[in-house]
Amino acid sequence: MNADTVFPRFLVLTGNYGSGKTEIALNLALRFAAEGKRTTLVDLDIVNPYFRSAEKREELEKAGVRVLMPTFAMTTVDIPALPAEIQRVFEEPSDHVIFDVGGDDTGAAALGRYAPSFRKFRADTASILVINCMRPLTETEEDILDLAERIGARGRLGVDWMMNNTNLAGQTEPEMLERGEKNVLACARKMGVGTVWTVGTGDLLPRCSLGTQTLEIERRMIPEWME
Repeated sequence: MNADTVFPRFLVLTGNYGSGKTEIALNLALRFAAEGKRTTLVDLDIVNPYFRSAEKREELEKAGVRVLMPTFAMTTVDIPALPAEIQRVFEEPSDHVIFDVGGDDTGAAALGRYAPSFRKFRADTASILVINCMRPLTETEEDILDLAERIGARGRLGVDWMMNNTNLAGQTEPEMLERGEKNVLACARKMGVGTVWTVGTGDLLPRCSLGTQTLEIERRMIPEWME
């Protein structure tokens, strides 16, 4: 992460399943908390029961991050509800509030519920579309543009930043990340998005030839069966 980067108060991460948005949300939350900033992570993923930020609640809270999630999340109840406490994050004092939003346009519908509040704080909000070009439905420019349009329509927020998080976990090679950057940059130009990041681990980023600003992360959501 560039030393001079200024992140707005509200960060909204959207993306398809396997994009790595939860990984990025966790890393940012822990980094902000380590810097002494008042940080809240809102798990708005009401669709996907796996690879969600709520799984790391104990670790996050121990680090000083407040975690909010849908009622009945991480249980066997099929339809979780969004508690009123989530709405209050727009009025309470904080330095950063990170929203980890559900996987596709269906998951983004939960985000649309808070559209009036985001409009009120639009100048201090970054809506971030996370792309992993090694995953189905985001492998091509056409796929990415279609996803962005669908998520934007349901989430009612648009896209301010894009993050190229192209990876195959431990099998990621520099050329994968470089190819992903090319696709994401092309889509950003067509969408009029001026801020593009490339995300990767500390051992991978130095081996890549990249033209975008970078965000170094640690893989925290690797299930035991992948280790």
